[in-house]
Amino acid sequence: MNPTKQTPIDYQIVNKTIRKSGLESIGKASIREIVKLVNDIESDTGEQFIRMEMGVPGLEPPKAAIDGEIEALKNGVASEYPMIDGIEPLKYEISRFIDNFINISVKPEGCLPTVGAMQASFAAFMVSSRRNSAKDTTLFIDPGFPVQKDQHKVLGLKYESFDVYNFRGDKLRDKLESYLKKGNISTILYSNPNNPSWICLNEKELKIIGELATKYDAIVLEDLAYFGMDFRHDISEPGEPPYQPTVANYTDNYVLLISSSKCFSLAGERVGMMAISDSLFYRKFPELKQYFPSEGFGYSMIYGALYSLSAGANHSAQYGLLEVLKAVNEGRYNFVEGVREYAERAKAMKQLFLKYGFELVYAKDKDQPVSDGFYFTISFPGMEGSELLEELIYYGISAITLDITGSERTEGLRACVSQVSLNQMDDLEYRLQRFQEDHLKSVYIKRRISESLNACYRTGYVSL
Repeated sequence: MNPTKQTPIDYQIVNKTIRKSGLESIGKASIREIVKLVNDIESDTGEQFIRMEMGVPGLEPPKAAIDGEIEALKNGVASEYPMIDGIEPLKYEISRFIDNFINISVKPEGCLPTVGAMQASFAAFMVSSRRNSAKDTTLFIDPGFPVQKDQHKVLGLKYESFDVYNFRGDKLRDKLESYLKKGNISTILYSNPNNPSWICLNEKELKIIGELATKYDAIVLEDLAYFGMDFRHDISEPGEPPYQPTVANYTDNYVLLISSSKCFSLAGERVGMMAISDSLFYRKFPELKQYFPSEGFGYSMIYGALYSLSAGANHSAQYGLLEVLKAVNEGRYNFVEGVREYAERAKAMKQLFLKYGFELVYAKDKDQPVSDGFYFTISFPGMEGSELLEELIYYGISAITLDITGSERTEGLRACVSQVSLNQMDDLEYRLQRFQEDHLKSVYIKRRISESLNACYRTGYVSL
């Protein structure tokens, strides 16, 4: 970028802050590193960004959750350790919630509050990967949440991955089996709806995953961080179809990871849910005794993994989650309506990006457009994702590259709608219009040069 060029955010300050950050490449930076960079630029310039880099819920939490936690604190729970596997009434309501909205039965024993779904996945990786020494590798059905791969690095665990976008429907079976038949896959993980592409695996695909997990004895970790947020299907009526799609209909080898951060807007309370199938919870794996106090999968999860990580989830937050789950289970609170505004934001933002020359990277969910939800993906003609991200920073727009999510689409960025309010749309439009004006000409010149060189190569005037 030309340092004399006028951009919505002061070029010199942005450039100086980027250099001071020590980041080798903005395109390879983690979510939290981008957060810090943008915080620093906002502090140095006094300008507010259009912040699309982090999935921070931007809506008020339910009153039931706030009241429940306040009442618990007044009753003195802050001075007491919670049980590691959770308070009994919460375990019951988690089980009830799963029955009401997934139409699956899981006993309360296997329903565990965790310090967010992040801790749930960390603990699940610890136990699943140690049940059989021959199965030491996780298979990520990507794109996905990059921190889960960081968890593997911290734990010293192996993983493999593939981008599912070109392997939808029947194609998924052969692709998935090509990994599983090697015999080293302990765990399969995916998110549904998917972070970042927002595609949603359908019943046929979930059936394929479930059948192959049973055949090859792999444990499926189904990340339901965006529970009920495929707004094409309203699952908000307790005990009535449609239900949240799940692999649990097709295998007993599953652990459900359910976040309260998005669907209940409780990100700051760090309380999520893990649900282990009844069959898997009571199943015994002799090799677990090398690491945990029992051969039992569920016992090892509670008194081995979760105990060593935190000795229980936040006590008062469990009571807050309890009250909101009771309200949802009893039909007093419609949690889907509570977060539907994200779809409205996504629709408005997509329209603006498309208007000013951007394209959707993951545009289709099989044969239909990707729905409006928490995330969408964008690219700009002629630019790789890392270049696009760095350029957008000068225009006061932040995101993360698809490259760090395991996506094969290196030209794209993930955009999260949660921190962008509808009253910022005019500002977003102004910045996108400026970006288009400043970059279309350079993209056109690049393309013409590339076309001219290719023509020279074909005619022999230039040698490779």
